[in-house]
Amino acid sequence: MKNPYDILIRPVLTEKAVLDNEKNNKLVFEVAMDANKIDIKKAVEDVFGVKVKDVNTVIVKPKPKRVGFGKYGFTKKWKKAIVKVESEKPVNIAELI
Repeated sequence: MKNPYDILIRPVLTEKAVLDNEKNNKLVFEVAMDANKIDIKKAVEDVFGVKVKDVNTVIVKPKPKRVGFGKYGFTKKWKKAIVKVESEKPVNIAELI
């Protein structure tokens, strides 16, 4: 069994993710690239103690960025998990950490 803290790298706290949490009870996390939906569901339930209803995953493609003068690089490729939680009120991720 994988450690839940190796699967969940960090919560994504953008405006869209916070609004989605308030309206639809969804949490957004950056997860390990080799994690599947079952691993992500178990990790969120173990770490935060909430019941997970659904998990969607997206692989975020790297974007080109300039590094220095005339040199181009890319942002990293990462996996995002959008987790729907069974709860009557929105889950405050800051209180759970």
